[in-house]
Amino acid sequence: MPTIRIALANIRFPHTAEESVEIVLDAMEAAANGSAAIVCFPECIIPGYRVGLERPMVTGDWLNDAWSSVDAKAAELGICVILGTERFVAGGLRITARVTNADGTLAGFQDKVQLDPSEESTYSPGVSRRVFHHGDLTFGVVICHEGWRYPETVRWVACNGAQIVFHPHVEVIEHGPSLSPAHFADPANTFHEKAALCRAAENTCYFATVNCALLGASTTSAIIDPQGELIAHQPHGLEGILFGDIDLEKATGFLARRFKPITSDN
Repeated sequence: MPTIRIALANIRFPHTAEESVEIVLDAMEAAANGSAAIVCFPECIIPGYRVGLERPMVTGDWLNDAWSSVDAKAAELGICVILGTERFVAGGLRITARVTNADGTLAGFQDKVQLDPSEESTYSPGVSRRVFHHGDLTFGVVICHEGWRYPETVRWVACNGAQIVFHPHVEVIEHGPSLSPAHFADPANTFHEKAALCRAAENTCYFATVNCALLGASTTSAIIDPQGELIAHQPHGLEGILFGDIDLEKATGFLARRFKPITSDN
């Protein structure tokens, strides 16, 4: 199997919905210029994550226009896009990842199923999981809280053939910037980056987590190999595109598929 280059867009947090589209289109250009076949964006980068922040609601028509701009750019550049966004389903608002094929067509959505408790008054949960395909690559998406707190979400896509699991997330800095971690998975930092290492190792798949560039953030964007070893990470709080080359033969999913569900003796 071939090697595929991925890109994680560790971009600044948008101040407005309109700015979010500009940031995404510029990052797509940078990812394509770096020869990436696929680029993943942080959670709800379009129109901008809203829980805990005062952000105006956008309409379904506005989202459709923004998505059309992303699709057109994807076709122009020949790049697959995993876009952190939101969408309306049956009158409710969902956090989602919208996947655009490299020819600009829609591959589908992966909604966030396991919401953080703080999100439940704003968003409705998704109800299903799926995998996506790009050439020889099969991938899945788990969103923020899901990957940190619900490892079974990662295991599901690994068991269903995903060689890499993308993990778009975003961090709300509540008390202003603090000292950034000295390095990835710093023992003095929160558990989150250590959990990312575990998600890869326990499933024998790649794990690619992507955050916005935020001063004082406890997490950053990183690519982790199927043995749980860090391939590359973006310095905390520093804006940029992180690239990594994925060897598909190493992503066997062996440990994920060995899982034996617990059954009751009753």
